[in-house]
Amino acid sequence: MSAAALRWPAEALWEAVVPLLPSFTVEVLPEIDSTNTELMRRARAGQCDPVLLVAEQQTAGKGRMGRPWRSAAGASLTFSLGLPLAPQDWSGLSLAVGVSVAESLQPTLPAAGSSTPRVALKWPNDLWLGGAQGDRKLGGILVETASFVGGASAGSPATAAHSGRYVVIGVGLNVLPQDAAGLSLPPGSLQEVEPGLDAPTALLRVVPPLVSMLQAFAQYGFAPLQPRFGLRDALAGRSVQLSDGTQGEAHGVGEDGALLVHTARGMQAVTSAEISVRPS
Repeated sequence: MSAAALRWPAEALWEAVVPLLPSFTVEVLPEIDSTNTELMRRARAGQCDPVLLVAEQQTAGKGRMGRPWRSAAGASLTFSLGLPLAPQDWSGLSLAVGVSVAESLQPTLPAAGSSTPRVALKWPNDLWLGGAQGDRKLGGILVETASFVGGASAGSPATAAHSGRYVVIGVGLNVLPQDAAGLSLPPGSLQEVEPGLDAPTALLRVVPPLVSMLQAFAQYGFAPLQPRFGLRDALAGRSVQLSDGTQGEAHGVGEDGALLVHTARGMQAVTSAEISVRPS
């Protein structure tokens, strides 16, 4: 799949989202350093209108904790959605984004024993494919926020609340099979979930429901999404290790999105830590 073959549904996306976000725009660039970095630059310069920025290729894409995210034209889907948001509680936002993206990509989970891999969520911000080949990374989510510069942007009622900030949600997904050199398992890809699925089609499926979910999150928080996260929780019942060396068993997430880990010292609610699944 070449970059020339891509036909991005910018008009369809605009038509679907602008009733929810009146000043919404869509931009598609052939190449940029990072869509998240660009929207954060704009936000700090006072550009705080809602926008979807799509890059066919990123030269300096980034993931959680500053890790690089590789992307190539046609082989990956990389985009950032920026908009003003004023939730009552920010806790669990990246998990809520994950639920929305996973459900858009695979609305119905495959039955046990199916050859179709399961789109799962690894706390706090990864999408995994679970199946016969084991757990493999499908994509990642990076949420960043910036304070408003020069006041709230026009036409954005949510910014009236003092807690409002400009949020940038970056999503990176493997569309085609990726190079597995140096990896014990190859990364997962969208075409394993649905053969023939391309980046533009996936984008159109993901973005409008994501905007609706963000608006619901601003009003209700993560708690209503907790059961839906649980259906796709890749860590539930598994041994995990925290960045400080603490080991335990994952027991889902709380209503605030904290990871619940049963350790030798009892149940701990983890709100920020580097989680790794311990080898069995």
